[in-house]
Amino acid sequence: MNRYRILITGIVQGVGFRPFIFNLAKSMGLKGWVGNSDSSVVIEIDAGEPEFSRFIETIKTSSPVLSRIEAVCYEVLPALGFQDFVIEQSRAVSKGQIFISPDVCTCGDCVNELKDPHNRRYDYPFINCTNCGPRFTIIRDIPYDRDKTTMDRFLMCRFCSAEYKNPGDRRYHAQPVSCTACGPVLNILDESGKELLSQVDAGSGACLEYLAETVKSGKIAAIKGIGGYHLACDALREGAVKRLRSRKHRDDKPFALMMKDISVVEKYCHICDKERELLKSPAAPIVLLRKREGAVLPAEVAQLNRHLGVMLPYTPIHHILFEKEGFPEVLVMTSGNLSSEPIFYRDEEAVAGLAGIADAFLTNDRDIYIRTDDSVTRVFRDKEYIIRRSRGYVPMPVKLEVHKMLGVNPGIEIPSVLACGGELKNVFCINKGNMFYLSQHIGDLENESTNRSFVHAVEHFKKLLDIDPGHIAFDLHPGYFSSQYGLQHKIQNKTGVQHHKAHIAAGMAENGLSGEVIGVSFDGTGYGEDGCIWGGEFFTGGYFGMERAGSLQYVMMPGSDSAVRHPWKMALGHLYSAGLQSKALGQDSPSLLKGIRPEDIAFTIRMLERKLNCPETSSMGRLFDAVSAILGIKTDISYEGQAAVELEYYASDMAAKPYEVVLETGPAGSFTVRTDAIITQLVQELEAGKSLESVASSFHATVARIVLKGCLEIRNIRKLNRVVLSGGVFQNLTLLAMSTELLENGGFEVHMHSQVPANDGGIALGQAIMAIACSTAKS
Repeated sequence: MNRYRILITGIVQGVGFRPFIFNLAKSMGLKGWVGNSDSSVVIEIDAGEPEFSRFIETIKTSSPVLSRIEAVCYEVLPALGFQDFVIEQSRAVSKGQIFISPDVCTCGDCVNELKDPHNRRYDYPFINCTNCGPRFTIIRDIPYDRDKTTMDRFLMCRFCSAEYKNPGDRRYHAQPVSCTACGPVLNILDESGKELLSQVDAGSGACLEYLAETVKSGKIAAIKGIGGYHLACDALREGAVKRLRSRKHRDDKPFALMMKDISVVEKYCHICDKERELLKSPAAPIVLLRKREGAVLPAEVAQLNRHLGVMLPYTPIHHILFEKEGFPEVLVMTSGNLSSEPIFYRDEEAVAGLAGIADAFLTNDRDIYIRTDDSVTRVFRDKEYIIRRSRGYVPMPVKLEVHKMLGVNPGIEIPSVLACGGELKNVFCINKGNMFYLSQHIGDLENESTNRSFVHAVEHFKKLLDIDPGHIAFDLHPGYFSSQYGLQHKIQNKTGVQHHKAHIAAGMAENGLSGEVIGVSFDGTGYGEDGCIWGGEFFTGGYFGMERAGSLQYVMMPGSDSAVRHPWKMALGHLYSAGLQSKALGQDSPSLLKGIRPEDIAFTIRMLERKLNCPETSSMGRLFDAVSAILGIKTDISYEGQAAVELEYYASDMAAKPYEVVLETGPAGSFTVRTDAIITQLVQELEAGKSLESVASSFHATVARIVLKGCLEIRNIRKLNRVVLSGGVFQNLTLLAMSTELLENGGFEVHMHSQVPANDGGIALGQAIMAIACSTAKS
């Protein structure tokens, strides 16, 4: 008999792993102990080789649902003659990998207890167990124990304490465990922040009943959740939805919905097995689902959009509210924030910030330590295609086989990099060895509050991971807050990574690719290496360097960033490039830009003629904006990407005939896609009386044809056959489907995103891996 010392790394804390080991060892008659060490589990047992092998195999095949084992290592030592099997206290000794569970939706067992009048946690708004509840949002430090979370202020009653200490109980070492006698307390505040009801005096039932009546009467409620505040109203009452839009100054952007259960989801949406799986997963994200024809919902929920963003109840409060008599089966459940600012998560700030929007507030005294917005995802080809990676996913790392991907000696140490991400949809990344930890969705770094959130989150991750990165990577745009943060940071090793190259590197990394690929990066804006604004790019290369093999034709952006908010200006830029500006003025025929004042059009044309404040761009996103405006779909927008989103709404014909695509060959085989030729053909079709749907579909087919033709051009020269599609434009599933079908039919091996977003929420991963490649190349 030997003593085996076993180290298990992965998500093995806060998920019932130690009691699982305890009960397994007891059932097998093994003696020894189990304990936590930072985010790992350490086990010592006295056993013979057959018993040890069976023990390890059972751990791998039967571990708790929420756990994720990354590695099992062991060493053989002399037996000590243990007399029993026990659970030891946590210890902070390891400097290895750190794994922390994301926040988890309320599990089925807790929901059953919540609805059981005979259970002591009946209708308890903070019910949780080892298998569910808040995790990441309440943790201040590691190891994950109660005294290092925001639950440390709540002293457990004797009943909760007994559950917490019993390895055979579902709540053994569930750090947020509590009950009515010892847990957090609900409060109802009026629109001014004055307390109306407290759980201490009236009970949680009275507080939730008041909130339910608020929503049922068509008013707007602010509800404190796991990662911050939501604004909620009855999604079936047109007046309530309109009122929320007006008060929040959110003109057109679709609202997220929370539906009572799967049967209600099926009533309003088409849903496949994979979408059902995502909705019911522990992460409980918002899933974009195709809306059923004839589904009765106010148009204001999601204008000109075939999809609805839907999530299921994921906290006890949500479950309790939906059980109230007469409560609506569908809620608008949108982030409690102001335009372009992060979600509110501190009570005082929420009350002050949402004053004038919410008619009542449901708060509680369980603090949120790190704000975390809802995740958003969808399904493409029966596979998850994530859009915003946040609650329920973070801080689970993305594991990469870095040495293999880079083709370097396995003995080379992988440096730790802080990759700062971009300006919009910011997400940063810190790696520890081959584990890459992407942050929660921070948002657009365009104001002080979001910038503070970025800095706080970076410091929090460094503390949780117990690491101070020796390298930093950032976007080349000198004006981005994230880039300035990187440049000013007191780290010697700094790497600037071009925006669109980072997109392709991220797509390569999550697919585990090595060597060289063809990269197609289509998005809205990215600072180019020539000082122009890129966004419709073809690359060749890999992590150690990429070359720009082709791009869209440069077109002027009149008014610079103003052209993003006013797509009619971008339309003028493209019409001017094609020599068709007179058609915007209506000199020969009715103006293509209906609703825009002639004097504004004339002034903008003069800007273009004189090249005043008209930077050049190769952006595919801006081409989509221009076409949307020319077709009269959206000449001005109220949220990022709106013009393109609404253009896709009209493009339903997957077999549409594309326009002719002209590639102009330049030096060293590089090429330029002549967008002026495409705009000319599109205008001709409009003037010939083709329908809006026909032209929109043909344009999408044309962009897919650009993808294919560009890749064929590169393959002929470079003999590369693997293609990576990345960038926010590829969130357009109509375009993605057309492009992948054409490429695959052309014999290409196509790779796209799944674990990290195709949009700017994924570029930090690409920045990190390219910075590591740069470092290893120097060593």
